Amino acid sequence: MKAKFRLFLLSLLPLSFFPSPQILAQDWVHTGTNLGSERIRLAAADFKPVGSDPETAPLKAVFDSTLFNDLQNAGIFEMVSKSLAPQAMPGSPQELQPDQWSAAPASAAMVAFGALSAANGRLVVYGWLSDARTVGSAPVLASQYNEAASEEMARTVAHRFADEIIYRLGGAINGIAETKIYFVSDRTGSKEIWVMDYDGQNQHAITHLGNISLSPRISPDNSRIAFASLGSDGWAIRMFSLDLGRLVSFTAGSAGGSNQSPAWSADGSKIAFSSARGGHPDIWISDVSGVNAHNVTSFGSDVSPVWNPRTGNQLAFVSGRTGEPQIYIMDKDGANVQRMTDGGYAISPSWSPNGAILAFAWNRKYGPGDPGGYDIYVMDIASKNWLQATHEAGVNDFPSWSPDGRHIVFQRQIGHRTQIWTMLADGTNQQQLTFSGDNMMPNWSWK
Repeated sequence: MKAKFRLFLLSLLPLSFFPSPQILAQDWVHTGTNLGSERIRLAAADFKPVGSDPETAPLKAVFDSTLFNDLQNAGIFEMVSKSLAPQAMPGSPQELQPDQWSAAPASAAMVAFGALSAANGRLVVYGWLSDARTVGSAPVLASQYNEAASEEMARTVAHRFADEIIYRLGGAINGIAETKIYFVSDRTGSKEIWVMDYDGQNQHAITHLGNISLSPRISPDNSRIAFASLGSDGWAIRMFSLDLGRLVSFTAGSAGGSNQSPAWSADGSKIAFSSARGGHPDIWISDVSGVNAHNVTSFGSDVSPVWNPRTGNQLAFVSGRTGEPQIYIMDKDGANVQRMTDGGYAISPSWSPNGAILAFAWNRKYGPGDPGGYDIYVMDIASKNWLQATHEAGVNDFPSWSPDGRHIVFQRQIGHRTQIWTMLADGTNQQQLTFSGDNMMPNWSWK
């Protein structure tokens, strides 16, 4: 997608080169993204199987692995390896022996455990979280689930229990185990909008339009997807209702010119997008109904708007008004424009849920003869301090924040293949989520 973006902008922008300053990574990224400096050492015991139903064992295996992976992916725990954990499977607080878990080599501070059974088509799970260092203490968390017995529901219940643990131990911040990632994939022969669970499971297509669809953005209430689509009249912003399973009208997105990169306001009432209906690309805003469309920039090379989700009063965007594309922020009426990046070639901004940090793709060395070293950066808005999260492993672009502010999903091109990856916001724990076809432009759901 970098090549397409460059073709779009290079016809509008003169070439130039900006030197960039050196800056050291700061501790702000850990506090600003809720990662913290110390991680809780947590053990997740395999749950105790109850009953003789043949469904119990396979559903327990799915549950156990999903729960461990969710907790490991959270970014706030030091997980006790299964190889270091006791072989015990306590099925209730009475069966838990804390000293088994707090002693070396497990050395756990907390332990999650419980019991699981499948009978008569129902999956019943009892889960607890206890302090492994205090004998006789009451459980910190106790949960019960009773759902239809299926592999999908075993995963869902594990996600829910993991999120309860993360919420309890992670500063009352909701976990992301039940969130979704929307993206573009060409694996059916055309670029369609797809969705998957946060960990890459359950990938499936949403649209079947048979043309080119890009830049999916899910609404804050998870009911609609706005995206750019190429039709007979050029690029238009289209709207797909997940409740109705079909396209719905969005008149503001097809009023001439090339319309690209939609973005939802946090209250779901506004859509910002780039449109060249005036002869050059500017930032436009309309009501979600498609009325009251108006431009808020008029410099002729402004694209990729994103709202500040905390305030709803600011937009970040990309502009070539000073040469190569740079990241800017402004008020929603176009006032108080500030340039955030100081050179190179910066695109694809994404605003963190707390409204304090931007993630974006940046080639800081961009210039004549440069091979293209795109990496993901995160920047503190107030200080303009930045941290490089990826380091020249392919071409990295289109970051999108998780709703807990601890993770970023992005696309990475290696050779001629593009896949979707996730990482913690400081660049650690990078994991590939897609493997089939080319997959790009991910967008993390709001909740």
